[in-house]
Amino acid sequence: MSEASLSQEHHTFPPDPAFAAQANGTADLYAAADADYEAFWAQQARDRISWATDFEQTLDWSNAPFAKWFVGGTLNAAYNCVDRHVEAGNGDRVAIHFEGEPGDTRSITYAELQREVCKAANALESLGIGKGDTVAIYLPMIPEAAVAMLACARIGAPHSVVFGGFSADALNTRINDADSRLVITADGGYRRGAPSALKPAVDAAIAVGDNPVEKVLVVRRTGQEVAWDDSRDVWWHDVVDAASDQHEARPHDAEDPLFILYTSGTTGKPKGIFHTTGGYLTQVAYTNSVVHDVHPETDVYWCTADIGWVTGHSYIVYGPLANGATQLMYEGTPDTPHQGRWWELIEKYKVSILYTAPTAVRTFMKWGHDVPQKFDLSSLRLLGSVGEPINPEAWLWYRKWIGGDRCPIVDTWWQTETGAIMISPLPGVTTLEPGSAQKPVPGVSAQILDDEGQPFTEPEKVGYLVLTKPWPSMLRGIWGDPERYQQTYWSRFGPKYYFAGDGAKYDADGNIWLLGRVDDVMNVSGHRLSTAEIESALVSHPAVAEAAVVGASDETTGQAVAAFVILRSEAAADGGGPDIVQELRNHVAKEIGPIAKPRSIMVVTELPKTRSGKIMRRLLKDVAEGRAIGDVTTLADSSVMTLIKEGMASGAE
Repeated sequence: MSEASLSQEHHTFPPDPAFAAQANGTADLYAAADADYEAFWAQQARDRISWATDFEQTLDWSNAPFAKWFVGGTLNAAYNCVDRHVEAGNGDRVAIHFEGEPGDTRSITYAELQREVCKAANALESLGIGKGDTVAIYLPMIPEAAVAMLACARIGAPHSVVFGGFSADALNTRINDADSRLVITADGGYRRGAPSALKPAVDAAIAVGDNPVEKVLVVRRTGQEVAWDDSRDVWWHDVVDAASDQHEARPHDAEDPLFILYTSGTTGKPKGIFHTTGGYLTQVAYTNSVVHDVHPETDVYWCTADIGWVTGHSYIVYGPLANGATQLMYEGTPDTPHQGRWWELIEKYKVSILYTAPTAVRTFMKWGHDVPQKFDLSSLRLLGSVGEPINPEAWLWYRKWIGGDRCPIVDTWWQTETGAIMISPLPGVTTLEPGSAQKPVPGVSAQILDDEGQPFTEPEKVGYLVLTKPWPSMLRGIWGDPERYQQTYWSRFGPKYYFAGDGAKYDADGNIWLLGRVDDVMNVSGHRLSTAEIESALVSHPAVAEAAVVGASDETTGQAVAAFVILRSEAAADGGGPDIVQELRNHVAKEIGPIAKPRSIMVVTELPKTRSGKIMRRLLKDVAEGRAIGDVTTLADSSVMTLIKEGMASGAE
């Protein structure tokens, strides 16, 4: 974000002294990490995690880029997330307040969660699953998803959670790649007021070719009729509810795999990112404490992600539960049955920490601040942002209308591959800069490199974000393909740097601004422009609610800027007026410079988004470059692309 585009409303927010006085994250963490990096992480591991056997070596980097953390240590992730809190006398503390979309509720204490996890672990073993066997999990946002993950962790069976919105084909690929012998699913879940089937996708996924699946364990959630194979399918309530609630949590090696999580690139086979136990659990517990400032005795924490994404793994299941937190888990969408649903839940459960995505914040902006104003949000004390860079306008709206102009916002950068938060303000320490993730958290080292792979510090120059030291929660590879791991992450700038795939720049104060994937950094007439920066400029116009920008091939300039915008409701009433496109082009030129002026702007009613809320810019690129539209199976609503294509064909700019 250029200085010009923030000039009209550029504020920084120093820490509130009262917040800083009670904050978990303190300034001395930076000095401790800088003074002795390995000793710092060893202390985090010992302070935050219970080890069955203490580790002998903090880091073994002798076979870089294949790291080993906390070598020789043994632990059990489920014991750390559940049993030890019960043993410490906190069994009556609520672990999960669950709210289903239809309005059904359950509050599960740590003692109850321990019994459920033990029963599920016994049930898995009765189905022939043991240490080292992989288990696919394909569930809606219900407590059984967390129970299933923890039961797998307890017995040492790596889990591979597949987002419940993915197709049978996507599920088939992931089951086969991970060699999953068991699939845990449900008859369905609830979405937008109606049951949505899940088991049929599992049936279709394992009907194709040879596959390793021996059993399908099915949670009854909606009561829908489902096809049934008595030789393979088993009801959760038949085997889990009948199992013993006593199960010994045996220790596993710190480097034993905990889970596989697949990320799809724009092309090629999905990558099975795998994480191990000790380092991952250490860093998610640490970051949930110092970044989200979770105080387990008093806070009610809510991460709105789905369990099928890494955010759900790290900041719904493993981080908060390792810390003994009380959290809210919600099955439904933000606008069912009404647009104030989230705020209603915050009021009901007195949520104090909210961690969500910029896409959600921009959606709420579009609906208007009068919606949250109808609810009591005074329990909130910290807000978080995750998933993509948050533009300053959305940041300021979030703080004002959700955070009551008092809550610090932690804008966090990390990835499936990093496992845990890497770059973020510390809410009791950092003077907040809207739109910037700012600094690596203590214990993490990052730099920005130029095209030649040289570090630089000059402000406003766009470069490549790299990580310069190993970190505990780092991926240990791509499942079954170590060569692809090295090629994908450690080859762009040589084996010294992990290249995250994101563009970034510094501002004059040394803050890091994330600029999206390098695919989203365009080269227009030799100038490198960030799509995120142009989107921010468009959204700063009072008529625009949301924007997506792609680089489209251009014979003259190499690439040209193509923008797709959704207007705010008041501006959309008259289509934005006849001159809105030219007005917006001029606005971008004024905010960033004439070089950034979009070649085309199309006014649309919706943008193509995945079910997790990410804008599928590659589909917009297909439209902008006149190609056949690619795979739309992961979109929440595939008809959006038809409307956009028709609008483009009718000559809309």
